[in-house]
Amino acid sequence: MPIEKRWVVKPQGDPRAVERLAAGLGISPVLANLLVQRGIDNVEEARKFFNPQLSGLHDPFLMKDMERAVERIERAVREGERIMVYGDYDVDGTTAVALVYKFLRKIGHKNLSFYIPDRYTEGYGISVKGIDHAARKGVTLVIALDCGIKAMEKVVYAKSKGVDFIICDHHLPADEIPAAVAVLDPKRTDCDYPFDELSGCGVGFKLVQAYSQKNGIPFSEIEGLLDLLVVSIASDIVPLVGENRILAHYGLRRLNDKPSKGLQSIIKICGLDKHNITIDDIVFKIGPRINAAGRMRMDENDENAAPSGGHAAVNLLIESHESVAKEFGEIIDSFNQDRKSIDRSVTQEAHDYIERNPELKRLKSTVIYNPKWMKGIVGIVASRLIETYYRPTVVLTMSNGFVTGSARSVPGFDLYQAVESCSDLLENFGGHMYAAGLTMRPENVEEFTRRFNAYVEENIDPAMLIPQVDVDSELLFSDITPSFRRDLNRFQPFGPGNTAPVFATYGASNHGDAKLVGSEGEHLRMDLMQRQKPNTTIQTIAFQQPTHFEWIRSGHPVDVCYQIVENHYRGNVTTQLRIKDIKPVR
Repeated sequence: MPIEKRWVVKPQGDPRAVERLAAGLGISPVLANLLVQRGIDNVEEARKFFNPQLSGLHDPFLMKDMERAVERIERAVREGERIMVYGDYDVDGTTAVALVYKFLRKIGHKNLSFYIPDRYTEGYGISVKGIDHAARKGVTLVIALDCGIKAMEKVVYAKSKGVDFIICDHHLPADEIPAAVAVLDPKRTDCDYPFDELSGCGVGFKLVQAYSQKNGIPFSEIEGLLDLLVVSIASDIVPLVGENRILAHYGLRRLNDKPSKGLQSIIKICGLDKHNITIDDIVFKIGPRINAAGRMRMDENDENAAPSGGHAAVNLLIESHESVAKEFGEIIDSFNQDRKSIDRSVTQEAHDYIERNPELKRLKSTVIYNPKWMKGIVGIVASRLIETYYRPTVVLTMSNGFVTGSARSVPGFDLYQAVESCSDLLENFGGHMYAAGLTMRPENVEEFTRRFNAYVEENIDPAMLIPQVDVDSELLFSDITPSFRRDLNRFQPFGPGNTAPVFATYGASNHGDAKLVGSEGEHLRMDLMQRQKPNTTIQTIAFQQPTHFEWIRSGHPVDVCYQIVENHYRGNVTTQLRIKDIKPVR
């Protein structure tokens, strides 16, 4: 049986501000309330929110070290130095590498290469192997993206090899900053840049923007790179507010109207070429395919090509020929199919193990270890286990003689602190409140498990172990008119900081044939009717929620909370409710 969710209705906006916005903008009071809940309480701010403008982007030279970074790249371009663009193997890293690489190629720099470390042999961030590869190839400047903010020793080592570094990162720095030529990171305590929630690719874009600004390249010449940037913003789950909202708005426009050949090939493979692509489409369809390349273990070992799974993703993203991009897209999609097969299998193994051990089910956290599991998918498996057991989860495996793994949390619980409390048992770790990676010696697994579980037991609020649905406001089905839908669309793009609103409707009932759909009858599709005047019927889908099928089919009333979405089917677009939770009215 699924865990019962609790609904928490958000505080409603100040009625006077809601009334002013509704009147001033000509929108529904329900939507005006959404604006006030988001901290927008006057008409001028609301219009800016609804109409993001590129003129709202910040001057890139406000970022610490930007002048130095641009000057070093100018010198390298002027003198024909060999530049290597280096980035992490996930979506943020590979899109960042592709973006900067494509820009340098566009301005005519030919002495250029890129490097993505292998997840299995090198791990995250700047590696000695990568630096050695750069030195061997005569590289004198490395532009590191989405990594490097803590690579103090690696930057010194690179300097000894005659390799300079420019670091573009967005992770929290340590007390010490690497001694690179320039370190661009809006989270630096000595950086006054007005927005510190950029993705790693976003920091790379600001570098490109700064170089263009100084060298008289019009913004229209780099606007075509925003399709890569929006893929990074969506996939890296950075807040969709401020500068990110502007960049994502124009990036989505580019992705829909004129995507690069590489992204176009993925769009077609995902079946997204027939409708308007949203942030959700990137998160659930485009991003996972790019990510899958970096998750899969590669068999190649060609030092000249420096191959890695992430390398294949960059090849796709920088490709300018449609036929070649199609081939790369199919390769990436095959990685994703393999990844899905493996993560389904490992998730089932993990479920079976927990179900066979009742003492594990009684705990308030999960730590599970199997040395045979693939390192690249343990984070996905941890997230899958939370869907079932809803508690902080660590999934561990063996890699290169060490036990390594990923941890995921539930809303409200600081996972990073829990992992940090066991730091004396770890070789290294990193992350944030809701996700972390960690490495330890095999002999420490048992003690880590005991201490991590004990920390969670002592520090978690029991309410955090109950899934919560945050409801923005109540809504009548009759309120969902075409004009309401059009105005609601103006709130997009949705994401952290501007989440898709969740509405609640009470006392609805089935109208027509409720049915279970999906290969295993795991989803519930139904037309729901609310009997308030005027009677209104609306199409709904409840993914992974077959539990109340018989109750609903019998016509009994239910309360539902949901998001309003567009359903695209055979060229037709209809309004559909994506049900988040169902409560029978007894």
